[in-house]
Amino acid sequence: MIETTFIIPILERLDRIESIVTDKISKHAPLMTLKDVSNYARVCEATIRRAINKGTIKPFKSSGKKLFRRADVDAWLQL
Repeated sequence: MIETTFIIPILERLDRIESIVTDKISKHAPLMTLKDVSNYARVCEATIRRAINKGTIKPFKSSGKKLFRRADVDAWLQL
């Protein structure tokens, strides 16, 4: 039988690790594709492309597949 003196410190460490991991995940929100932004903002993809060309919204990654941060999309929607 395993002694509880060994289990409790292990469980405390696991709790700390879990809190660190969940904090990091929440800080790094997933990026949104052009289609995701279109669905989220309820506008067509052409509207988002026009906004990119005007410079009112800037993709996080502009080369290749355009990716957006949700905070940037929310700021754009507030304009």
